[in-house]
Amino acid sequence: MFKKVYLRLTILCGSITTIILLAMSFGYLYISEQSLKNNAFSAFQNNMNTLLADLEHQSVITHEWLTKMEGNGRYLIHITDNGIPFLYNERETDERKQLFEDVWRIYENRQTQAEGSEYSDIRHMEFFYTPEPSGKTRSYCACTAVSTRNSGTLEIIILSPLDTLQAQIKNQRFLFLLLDILAIALLSLFSWHFTRRILKPLKENQERQTRFIASASHELRTPLAVILSCASAAEKAQGPEKDRFLDAIQSEGIRMSKLIDDMLLLTTADTGSWSIHPVPVELDTLILNVFEAFEAVAAEKNIALFVSLPESAIPPVSCDRERITQVLAVLLHNAVSYTPAGGKIALSLFVSGKNTFFSVADNGPGIPDPEKEHIFDRFYRTEKSRTEKGHFGLGLCIAAEIVRAHHGKIYVQDTSGGGSTFTVLLP
Repeated sequence: MFKKVYLRLTILCGSITTIILLAMSFGYLYISEQSLKNNAFSAFQNNMNTLLADLEHQSVITHEWLTKMEGNGRYLIHITDNGIPFLYNERETDERKQLFEDVWRIYENRQTQAEGSEYSDIRHMEFFYTPEPSGKTRSYCACTAVSTRNSGTLEIIILSPLDTLQAQIKNQRFLFLLLDILAIALLSLFSWHFTRRILKPLKENQERQTRFIASASHELRTPLAVILSCASAAEKAQGPEKDRFLDAIQSEGIRMSKLIDDMLLLTTADTGSWSIHPVPVELDTLILNVFEAFEAVAAEKNIALFVSLPESAIPPVSCDRERITQVLAVLLHNAVSYTPAGGKIALSLFVSGKNTFFSVADNGPGIPDPEKEHIFDRFYRTEKSRTEKGHFGLGLCIAAEIVRAHHGKIYVQDTSGGGSTFTVLLP
C-alpha cells in the first residue's frame, strides 16, 4: 500500500511543482520577450526619426546616401517619387518588391495613424511586420513615410530585419528550456526524497501497530489458553484440586486484565487523548513515598534499597503526580525483578540547571548495548525476562510515553561495576 501511496504522492508533488515552475517560466519569458520587442521597437522609432530628418534635409538623394543608410543589410529602403521608383530600387528582386508592396498596403489601411510634426512635412508610421506565411520568413520593424516637397511627393518604406532580436529570443528560450529540464529533474528528486521522508513516520507507525497487535495477540493467547485448560480441568476435578484450578484461572484473569489495561493506556497515548494534569509537586517527597512502598518488596528478595536526595531544598516541579509515581514504580519494579538477591538499588534525585533528574540504578545483569535502543519498544523483553510472569514488556514503554507527555527524556546507561541506570529528565 505504501509503495502505491509513495509513488502517487511523488507524482502529485512533482507535477504540482513542475506546473508552478513552468507557469512562472512562461510568464517570465512572455514579459521578457515583450520587453525586448518594445525596446527594439522604441530604438527603431528613434532611428527612424533621425533618418527621416536627415532625409528631409537632403536636396538630392544619391545612390551613395541610400547605400550608406542601408548599412550592409541593416535597413531595406524603397523610395518612389510621385509613384515612380528610384533607379536605386530597379535592381530589387520580385520577392523584395512584393515585400514593399505588402508593407505599403498595410500603411494605406492604417494611414490615419501616421504621425507628423509641426517642424516637418513628413508623416510616418512604424509597426511590426511579418510576411505571410510566417513559418520560416523574417520579421521586420517597418516604417512607412510620405514626404511632400515642391517637386512632388516621396513615398518611403524602410524595413529593419529583426534577426538579432529573434536570435536573442531563441537563445533565451533555449536557455530556459535547459534550466526548466534541470529544475524539473531536481524537483522530481526532491519530491521523491521529501515524500519518502513524510511517509516514513506513517510507515513506521503502521509497522509498530502491526507488531503491537501481533505481540498483544501472542501475550493474550498464553493466559487465555491456561484459563481454558484450567476451566476444562476444573469441571472434572474435586476438592483442593478444583480450588487450585480456580486459583489459576483467577491469577491468569488478573494478568489478562492488567495487560488489557496497559494496552488501553498506550492506545490513549497514540490517539493523543492521554490527559496529563500538571500541578506543583515536591519530587523529594514523592520519591520518599515510592521508596517506602518498595522497601519491603526489596527486603523480601534480600536487596538493599537506598535513596539519595539533595541537601538543599528543591523547588516544586510542574508535573502529574500520579503519572510520575507510575514511572518510578515501573523503574523500581523492573530493578527489583532483575536484581539478584544480595544486590543493591539506588534511587537518586538531583537538579542541574533548569532541569530535574531522578534515576534508578541497580547492579543486576545489565542490558547489552544492541538492546538499549529497543527496551522502550512495546512488548520488547530479553529472552530471560520472557519466562517470568507479570512482565509483558509494556512497563518501560508506558514510562517513556508518560515522560514524553511531560516534554522530558528517559534513557538508560550502564551502572559502574555492572547493572543498568535509568534516568528521567523533567524540564
